Amino acid sequence: MRVVVLDGYTLNPGDLSWEGLEKLGEVTVYDRTSSNPKDVDLIVSRAGDAEALYTNKTPLTREIMDRLPNLKFIGVMATGYNVVDTAAAKEKGIVVSNVPIYGTAAVSQTAMALLLEICHHVGEHNAAVKAGAWTECKDYCFWNYPLIELAGKTMGIIGLGRIGRSTAKIAQACGMKILANDSFKDESLVGENLEYVEVDELYAKSDVIVLHCPQTAENTGMINKDTIAKMKDGVIIINNSRGPLIVDQDLADALESGKVFGAGIDVVSVEPIPADNPLLKVDNCIITPHLSWAPLESRARLMGTAVENLEAFMAGNPINVVNK
Repeated sequence: MRVVVLDGYTLNPGDLSWEGLEKLGEVTVYDRTSSNPKDVDLIVSRAGDAEALYTNKTPLTREIMDRLPNLKFIGVMATGYNVVDTAAAKEKGIVVSNVPIYGTAAVSQTAMALLLEICHHVGEHNAAVKAGAWTECKDYCFWNYPLIELAGKTMGIIGLGRIGRSTAKIAQACGMKILANDSFKDESLVGENLEYVEVDELYAKSDVIVLHCPQTAENTGMINKDTIAKMKDGVIIINNSRGPLIVDQDLADALESGKVFGAGIDVVSVEPIPADNPLLKVDNCIITPHLSWAPLESRARLMGTAVENLEAFMAGNPINVVNK
């Protein structure tokens, strides 16, 4: 089988192996192709006569599929598959499989890392010490920022799926109470330190709000000036789910006014982040470059499932199919 990987670098910058795919066919790997759906000719030329095509952020539109008559399988090397026109693929009999579970621990760990950095400013205090501030200090200790204890505070989690539940466990271990909002309610999780509430109640009562929900047409821009107005003064907002869940300018304004004490975000509305994104100018906003998913262990699981998806397809029993 002829297999082409259109944008393999972010998954495997050199610390993993393509050996699993290479056992299944003739494999060509491109580090990067294009995230622009208008680059049809480039994408088609790279895909060539591939029967199996892997993508992460390279779009596969109906126009592109029309020009790939040999294509039988599309593997998305991610959980989100909005880069693929799944309806067109279904019409053409092309199976599309994604990788639904691989980064639960890594993403929840990053959410808490962002929160803890806001609470303790570890990086900035380390830099101050190494710049000589502690050596020159008249006292045995100092701190340049307010320090926050999480025990006894309330975390609101929007999206209590696998990742949300993982974050909830860590937060509960820190002594936090959880308010959850999700369309599906797992009553077995409800207890003294976790309850489901409507989203407006979550906004009103949470000291920390964490977004762990997929992006939909309905929730795009859900964190905006109107919903922020419903939140506690001094709330902390964490988002390492999807950037367009937040209106960047509205969050920047709330951070500058002090309505939002701090924010930790791993995703923004347009990526890579443009130089004119207003959040870049806000000191109380910590921004990381969409790295929640990227620990080696997490990427290795992703690679393994991506290979299993093609193996199952070749065996006539496709798995993780998103366009049935």
